[in-house]
Amino acid sequence: MVQVTVDKDLEDLVPGFVANRQRDIEKVEALLAKGDFDGIRVIGHSMKGSGGGYGFQFITEVGAGLERAANGRNADLIRSALSELREYLAQVEIVYR
Repeated sequence: MVQVTVDKDLEDLVPGFVANRQRDIEKVEALLAKGDFDGIRVIGHSMKGSGGGYGFQFITEVGAGLERAANGRNADLIRSALSELREYLAQVEIVYR
């Protein structure tokens, strides 16, 4: 398990935030299949901007990696980032304080 401490004020928002990252994985996979690197870049940029605000620094890092990989049109790095995000989301345990 990976424990993430989140501000109690965000407790109502975090489940939706995490569910949206699961959907982002599916979206990026579909975009990758179409070769839409710009669409992947946009999703990565959004993740980079929002992760830390919710207390999920790792999601910020993955988003930055997706953005860089999309800019470089590097499908292998994109797949690797998605794999890391999928594993992280499966293991994350949220603690509200």
